[in-house]
Amino acid sequence: MDLLLTIAQVAARTGLSADTLRYYERIGLLASVARAAGGQRRYRAADLDWLAFVQRLRATGMPIRDMLHFAALRSQGDATAAARRDLLQAHLAGVQAHIRDLQQAARALQTKIAHYDTLCQPPEGEPHAEREHPRRAR
Repeated sequence: MDLLLTIAQVAARTGLSADTLRYYERIGLLASVARAAGGQRRYRAADLDWLAFVQRLRATGMPIRDMLHFAALRSQGDATAAARRDLLQAHLAGVQAHIRDLQQAARALQTKIAHYDTLCQPPEGEPHAEREHPRRAR
């Protein structure tokens, strides 16, 4: 028997809100979720696995339209494996370019911090002067 979870349980496990889960289902990012007799959603382990992957894609900045495209290809089965690989490869190239940009920005910050470190050190031979903080009037 497959694990069946309520929307509240899935929200707690994934960190996604119930509204986000409903939205993902409404737009087709999450396939129609099974329902209990009373109409309440019941999520399976496969739904949780897919949501974890969607969260990874989201964390890398993939636009929802691309996630929807990937989901549509996925729903068509193995015949679309090459197209899904190509979509992920293109996205990965963008992620790697962004990482390079961030690394360059981090190096610039390190250089600026080193500059301020030299400005904040007292000249040789002079004791480090303590800054006086003006007291607030009471």
